[in-house]
Amino acid sequence: MRVLLVEDEERLADLVKGGLAGEGFAVDVAHDGRDGLWMATENSYDVIVLDVMLPRLNGYAVCSRLREAGDWTPIMMLTAKDGVYDEAEALDNGADDYLAKPFSYVVLLARLRALMRRGGRERPVSITVGDLVIDPAGLRCRRGETDIALTPKEFAVLHALARRPGEVVSKGELLAQAWDFSYDGDPNIVEVYISALRRKIDGPFGKTTLMTVRGAGYRLEAA
Repeated sequence: MRVLLVEDEERLADLVKGGLAGEGFAVDVAHDGRDGLWMATENSYDVIVLDVMLPRLNGYAVCSRLREAGDWTPIMMLTAKDGVYDEAEALDNGADDYLAKPFSYVVLLARLRALMRRGGRERPVSITVGDLVIDPAGLRCRRGETDIALTPKEFAVLHALARRPGEVVSKGELLAQAWDFSYDGDPNIVEVYISALRRKIDGPFGKTTLMTVRGAGYRLEAA
């Protein structure tokens, strides 16, 4: 799952990013409101974690502008303020949830999963491709009635493919969705995860649904 974290406290941003990355999220970070707004506009995210007190453009304004543009990506707002009026202002500007600092990382993670289960207004809670069902919020996958155990990164690659069933998704697009902007390793790492996914979602079931389109990328289709 891809997360945009807009937080000007760099130490806090690093801690939250590290924790979410350990859970299998791909996390992009912006340290001011204008950069955060630009990144949210130019990229697709499953959820946005947005601080209120930001330089250049505050979180209320970022949230309001996204909603005015028709972007209904779930937004969790963070702030050092703590009061019913601040919470009301966040919600009135279009936020889906609100968490005051200092906060428990466990609570943040639980609320993010709840937001992803709820999804944006035009985003399904789960994705079905044939008899393959992907639950993004629960990080669960099954084929028919059989659960399939995936690592967080395997799940992230599968999720990126499942959101575009029947379409060719390039290696670069998979890197952008399942990793983050700062990744500068070997792009062939994608092939490793594709092979692992085939062994788990296709092989045991005698199916071929994860296809390689030579020179273009990969395609997930219904069996």
